[in-house]
Amino acid sequence: MLYLIAELTIKPGSLDAVRAAVAPCIEATRKEPGCISYELFSSIEDETRLVFVERWKSRADLDLHFETPHLVAWRDAGGKYISGRKIEVIENGTVTVL
Repeated sequence: MLYLIAELTIKPGSLDAVRAAVAPCIEATRKEPGCISYELFSSIEDETRLVFVERWKSRADLDLHFETPHLVAWRDAGGKYISGRKIEVIENGTVTVL
């Protein structure tokens, strides 16, 4: 099992638009083979900070996720709202920064 932690910084005032853009991706991702959990959290203190916490059965499952039409659609729709990001994959005590 592995975790993917993605911290996104979004443009001020765009939270509702981001939530609308990402909702279809969240719903579809949760149905993917190998997806254990897929959650999006927003900071209580900073409306421009979002955190995805994902759990996957294997790296192969995560790699397939990166190519799904719903993730590509989310990247296209949400990209204009994102001003920064940091992605880490944690597996067996090892952290890989993407």
